[in-house]
Amino acid sequence: MKKLLFLATLIASTFTFAQDDISELTYKNTQDINYFNTVKNGTQVIKYITVSDNSVSVGDTLTLGTPTSAETATRTYAGGFGNGVRAGVAQSRSTSKKTYEFVKMGRPAGFTSVIATMNGDAQYMADNSLKNTTVIVEEIKTYHRGSKKKPLYVVMVLGEINGRAFGINKYLSVMDTELAIESGEILLKNMKMTREEAIEKLKEAKELMEIDMMSKDEFEELKKELAPLITNKKED
Repeated sequence: MKKLLFLATLIASTFTFAQDDISELTYKNTQDINYFNTVKNGTQVIKYITVSDNSVSVGDTLTLGTPTSAETATRTYAGGFGNGVRAGVAQSRSTSKKTYEFVKMGRPAGFTSVIATMNGDAQYMADNSLKNTTVIVEEIKTYHRGSKKKPLYVVMVLGEINGRAFGINKYLSVMDTELAIESGEILLKNMKMTREEAIEKLKEAKELMEIDMMSKDEFEELKKELAPLITNKKED
């Protein structure tokens, strides 16, 4: 009875009533205590602006990038092999597969997740078979990293573009949108170049100019275009 009561309480806690939707949430908002302590867990977000000034909105189409983690499974085989030293010896074989660190199968919370947590099971992370899959953003929600006095992180719920399910799961969950994008597990359309990428591109352009594969005017035009990214300043 106590276990059932605990289960009911735990399930109820996963469906926190949210305040009004947030039309636009920025990374800066998520770190600002004067802002995030007014936000309830599970609040719906329409548009999120990342730390690199990229944006993702409900209804956008995204692509699953390359998994950045690995899952290892070990199986033990036992059996007799004649009457020698190896008779009755168990052998273990380990296999590993690439998995996403921030993308899991199913919704971020719910009855299945609660049962898995109670049983001590790890979350079922998406694997390499979904790489390059085009998905659509069904929901964006924000949660505190612990208590209400902790900064926010952003979770996305993804559906298949054709409306089918990911195997037995209807959705995928991106458990930390910022880190998933930064790691390349989630690829945004029209993603802005990072400062490091801009510097590298300018270096390559300079080398091309030095071997007469790019004109000085073309180099100066590119330099002007990339300058705001490299200096972290926006053009007026």
